[in-house]
Amino acid sequence: MSKFNLNRLAKTIEFVLRKHTPGILTGVGITGMITTTVMAVKATPKAMELIEDKKYELKSNSIPPVEVVKTCWKCYVPAAVTGALSVTCLIGSIKVSARRNAAIGAACSLSEAALREYRQKVVETLGEKKEQEVQDAIAKDRMEKDPVSKSEVVIIDSKSTTLCYDCLSGRYFKSDIDKIKRAEVELGRQMINEMYVSLNDFYWELGLDGTDLGNELGWNISKGYMDLTFSSQLAEDGTPCVVINYGCPPTYDYQRY
Repeated sequence: MSKFNLNRLAKTIEFVLRKHTPGILTGVGITGMITTTVMAVKATPKAMELIEDKKYELKSNSIPPVEVVKTCWKCYVPAAVTGALSVTCLIGSIKVSARRNAAIGAACSLSEAALREYRQKVVETLGEKKEQEVQDAIAKDRMEKDPVSKSEVVIIDSKSTTLCYDCLSGRYFKSDIDKIKRAEVELGRQMINEMYVSLNDFYWELGLDGTDLGNELGWNISKGYMDLTFSSQLAEDGTPCVVINYGCPPTYDYQRY
């Protein structure tokens, strides 16, 4: 094998190890904890034998706890070392994951800032009308990729008759713009009092069920309010539909800012 191929193989292995470091450390840690238990169980008969020998030596039916430790601690050294290494691996996995999550959060923050600046420049350059046309075109594309005929329409109550589409969850539901705006205002009040709200808080305010990511994503007052935007579109059957988008997208770790 040539030197070039060896270097390439080494870099590939290094990349794979770096990419899967948390999983590898977690796997090693769990395996180590199981091994620790097995080793401790196997060491116990030898430890009991040493304790019995010590009792015979001291001519006593029992020996003090201190003497028990002095007599058989060496039997459990391998298990203790394995357990310590296992805990170290698990802690290392948590630290690596935390660093990666922090990096992802920083990257998302930069992307959000860049998106806001871009939208602002689009408005300044093309005007609000052209910017809305762009938003409408994006909303239309999303509805075409996720047509209402292939989706369940959630009926919140009998009074809500306007078809709505949420770009984040991809759900169609019946509501109206006034109710959605009232929900936005209510969550704005909550943010003033509590500093943050989750995406599920918004869905619950609308009368919708929460989503799996709904508690992981949200808004913090330091990053700005929800700033909902609306686009009027027609579903494939000609039904008018209000498409909901977010001028300030929800973020991970919104409670920490």
